[in-house]
Amino acid sequence: MVSSRPDQPRYRTLLVDVHAGVATITLNRPDRRNAVGDGMRDELVQAYTRCDGDENVRAIVLTGTPPAFCAGADLGAGEDTFTAPGPGFSAAGVKVPAWALSKPVIAAVNGHALGLGLTLALQCDIRFFAADATYGVVQVRRGVVGDAYVHWVLPRLVGMSNAAEILLTGATFDGRRAVELGLGSRVLDAAEVLPAALAVARDIAENTAPLSVAASKRLLWDSFDLDRDAVGVRETEIHLRLMAHGDAREAMRAYLQRRPPRWSG
Repeated sequence: MVSSRPDQPRYRTLLVDVHAGVATITLNRPDRRNAVGDGMRDELVQAYTRCDGDENVRAIVLTGTPPAFCAGADLGAGEDTFTAPGPGFSAAGVKVPAWALSKPVIAAVNGHALGLGLTLALQCDIRFFAADATYGVVQVRRGVVGDAYVHWVLPRLVGMSNAAEILLTGATFDGRRAVELGLGSRVLDAAEVLPAALAVARDIAENTAPLSVAASKRLLWDSFDLDRDAVGVRETEIHLRLMAHGDAREAMRAYLQRRPPRWSG
């Protein structure tokens, strides 16, 4: 991986690298299988927000230091893990979910992802899974419930029956089953997950119009709460705004001249 830029802040729980328009955020607590703790929630929000505001970043990849993606909540407190919520407790996972960003976020789920580890990945726009890793929203087996908006997003991804099986049993499954259920779009060998995610992110960074991607992403997530006619109205509004921007003309110039586009949006 290319070294982080000198202006990137240092984090205790993350590694952040920006290269060729792609920011790679790596959950980095390998001694705890990248479990969420030691300020990781706040640092992830900081990294998300910083990357979203960086004009040099066109796409974000979220992954974990091998061999895990994220083991979920840090269980270091033992039996008190889920009994001391602390002030301002929220089950939202992180204060700024990946879907709230204007840029696409690809989850390279390159190893085990359990509980909060999986629900954080489900907040991303695109998800690739390692075939032989273990996944599950296991919280009902720990005396609590799934978090990070999973009761909202999961039925919309996989349907009510599959969501109920995942959430009410807390059972685990492998990457093949995850993609079969609709949790992700690709299942790959663990070593191939991050390269595949980076390839898609680079393609977005090089070949898509930033304003178009941001508008399409926002409408995709908002469509969960819109009816068909409302989506049609929004699509028309977005088209009219984008048609008035210079990138619509530049896209066609670049296509006709067989060269990369030079986006201004």
